[in-house]
Amino acid sequence: MAEEVKEGAVVATAVDRGDKPVESKEPDADQNQLLDDVEYVKGHPVIRNGADVSRFIISDRDDGDPALTFRSLVLGTLFTALSSVITILYVFKPWQVQVSAVFLQLLVFVFGKAWELFTPRPERFSSPWLQTVLRVLNFGQHFGIKEHVVAALIASSGNNGLAGVEVHAAERLFYDMHVSASTAVLSTFSIALCGFILAGLLRPLIVYPGEMVYWSTLPQVVLYQNLHFDPRANKRRLIKFGWALAIAAVWELFPAYMVTWFSGISIFCLASLGAPENTRKIFTTIFGGASSNEGLGLLNFSLDWQYIQSLYLSLPLKQQLNTWIGYVIFYIVMAALYYGNAWDAKKFPFMSTSLFLPNGEQFEPTSVMNDKGTIDFAKLYEIGLPSLTSSTVWGYLTQNLAIGALITHVLIFFWKDMVLAWKQARSRTQPDLHYQGMLKYKEVPMWWYLALFVLAFFAGLIVTIKGQTTLPAWGYIVSLLLGAFIAPFSCILYGLYGTGVATNQLSKMIAGALHPGRPLAGLYFAAWSHQVILLSVNLANWLKVGQYTKVPHRIMFATQIYGTLLGAALNYVVMITIVTNQREILLDPIGNNVWSGSTVQSLNSQAITWSLAKDVYGVHGRYIIVPLGLVIGLALPVLHWGLIKVFPRIKKWPLNTVIITSYAGQIYFGNTSWIGSSIVVGIFSQVWLRRRLPRIYNEYNYLIGAALDGGAQLIIFILSFAVLGASGTERPFPTWWGNPDGNPDHCL
Repeated sequence: MAEEVKEGAVVATAVDRGDKPVESKEPDADQNQLLDDVEYVKGHPVIRNGADVSRFIISDRDDGDPALTFRSLVLGTLFTALSSVITILYVFKPWQVQVSAVFLQLLVFVFGKAWELFTPRPERFSSPWLQTVLRVLNFGQHFGIKEHVVAALIASSGNNGLAGVEVHAAERLFYDMHVSASTAVLSTFSIALCGFILAGLLRPLIVYPGEMVYWSTLPQVVLYQNLHFDPRANKRRLIKFGWALAIAAVWELFPAYMVTWFSGISIFCLASLGAPENTRKIFTTIFGGASSNEGLGLLNFSLDWQYIQSLYLSLPLKQQLNTWIGYVIFYIVMAALYYGNAWDAKKFPFMSTSLFLPNGEQFEPTSVMNDKGTIDFAKLYEIGLPSLTSSTVWGYLTQNLAIGALITHVLIFFWKDMVLAWKQARSRTQPDLHYQGMLKYKEVPMWWYLALFVLAFFAGLIVTIKGQTTLPAWGYIVSLLLGAFIAPFSCILYGLYGTGVATNQLSKMIAGALHPGRPLAGLYFAAWSHQVILLSVNLANWLKVGQYTKVPHRIMFATQIYGTLLGAALNYVVMITIVTNQREILLDPIGNNVWSGSTVQSLNSQAITWSLAKDVYGVHGRYIIVPLGLVIGLALPVLHWGLIKVFPRIKKWPLNTVIITSYAGQIYFGNTSWIGSSIVVGIFSQVWLRRRLPRIYNEYNYLIGAALDGGAQLIIFILSFAVLGASGTERPFPTWWGNPDGNPDHCL
């Protein structure tokens, strides 16, 4: 509700809570002090931090409507089946398809409203018994925001256990190991749920405080509230949402299918069309980026929203400033390493994640394996150690730099805030209005989290002792400890900045160092370790959504577990069916237009590479700089802190060495044409719109971002099945200048 602050000076406490529009007035000095010195432009607040988001973007309205209902459970189950089955199905397809959270959110809403509108109301019947049954089945009942959130939460949780299923797929394909049903059930259960306890333990730090915004999910939260809170009052905005979704859907047909040049517009590549081949290769390396592993994409511009996404409309300016610095480093260093021939870079492709022999030929991991699924070092030394492209080395190095910097940055710059948040949570004095609004609901007892962890832990322990994982019990415990150590830092960074740090590689690197020559052990080690981190972030993120939308704590906890287990079970059943029936083609390095084992092949190749960690990354290894990156990364925030002490003015600069180093090498493979577009979108949203037109920003920035995502992803989903080969038959659009046969940006 709009709150009176002082004698008629009215300030909206959240964007459109269903009240009639209220004219904002510039508050006086006393009111500014009361509202924590909120900054106003043209009578409207400028969003600067989490407190502003809580007060002016997210409504604290709570209608007390039911959350866990028969309808929410059915819709959640239905769309969990859809999202999890499609995801695992396309793990084995040449064209990858993922069902996005916004897309699921819209699907659930459509079906939920249909359930409300097209089922008979209980009042139409005279029988009290029938009325009771129909109410239990939610026939003719209002589809509320909490039901919507719970159903979408269940559906989105369906892929939490994917990592464990992928490990079993690799076992079946590359090691011809068919684990028992008990091993499969216990390992999938353990891997899927082992990280939940950390999110529970760390709730006072990573969920309750207002500054823990989880910025990347704001479009979803704003969309939830606009769809459900007085849609008549929000009619103007919902109409604009519908138009934006429709326009995005129609537009996506062009860059994704008919005019692929729109996915990467490079003036430099066009200018080089008549140049000699060597010149064109250089231009492609520097300016090309519309195709996978094509080039750096410098000054390349994409109009394809499926790559840009609303992320860059929602991430705060403090995060995006650091990513822009990282991108500048990325362009300079990637080109310098390749043209400086670092690690014999010119023998290999400019960008590629494949392994190579020292002579430039591709390295085949199976050539050094024995029939026990471990490395035959005699064969390895005969063939030679694998080599990496300079782009891959830089990507691995920056990941380690970021992980090291993450630890010391959080401890140096956020330690006092962490202590304060913990004290406020214990005394229930956390000032965030959404936290205060949730105090009326029963919290999840800590013993629930502990009980779940004990079950997951012993399930994993049984698997490592009795199963054929080649991972010893002590290695399993180390993997959990590693994940538990990194997870709190990851959650804090994600909550504050809306972005995380890739930790997958650290798990594999340590697994290789501890268990040399055992790629299967590395697969299991990384699955447990990385899942602890991933699930901690995922659960914390959804707990924050629940706090914003006032879904009771215990329902959030129970439904996420249900969705995770259901999705993992469905993933496993579909995986067995595909691997059993398509084994031969999945083992083929090329595959066909229907099936491809490239995803699982890549997973296994990485495991083999890291199982050679001592030879490849050790003291005498060629890439020792990669593990040293952890140590260097630990020192970077210390250097930053020291510079602040010497030059206090630097403290005002929102520098974050974690994000800078992460983005300096995050895109070491794939397409890069969208980088420039994301920067433009970020400047438009966070620099210009947020400060110059705060009313438009507060009302439409996140809502329109969700609409653009939904429209683009809806069409990509349809195109994938209809014409892009996901259904087995590809129907390419006719080749013409706007849809060239080669790279879409007309590079070489």
